Amino acid sequence: MRKQIIGETFSITAIEQNWLDLDRVASVVLTSEDSAFPIECALLGQSEQGWRAAKPGVQNIRLIFDQPQRIKRISLIFVETDVARTQEFTLRWSPDRGHSFHEIVRQQWNFSWPDGTRENEDYEVQLSNVTLLDLTIQPDKERGISRASLLSLRIA
Repeated sequence: MRKQIIGETFSITAIEQNWLDLDRVASVVLTSEDSAFPIECALLGQSEQGWRAAKPGVQNIRLIFDQPQRIKRISLIFVETDVARTQEFTLRWSPDRGHSFHEIVRQQWNFSWPDGTRENEDYEVQLSNVTLLDLTIQPDKERGISRASLLSLRIA
């Protein structure tokens, strides 16, 4: 068995080298964006704030790849510390630039204070020829008044 003990000087960057550089390989199309919380913050890991929609209701984020991609892992992190709510998201992919879609996951999460403020989702997948990845977020299934947010979306 191979074993390694990590000291305090461990850098997580070495593990994350397999994440796609989305800034270089894809463009993004989205339905709404709060200018103080741009999508780049969630996709490029540039800050601790992530992305937030400018308006309440269902939101859509689409990554359109310049070249078809092989995807093995998708990581999503959602955080909500202000409002108790039930969120549902759907993650789909397309091999033909959005003419047809295949669902990867549909997931609900109940955000509540103090223990349920963070949703971490990490999916191992085997997808080939991905030209488009579609994330739809319904941020508040009961009232419909909350804004969607996404701390991080990483793809390998």
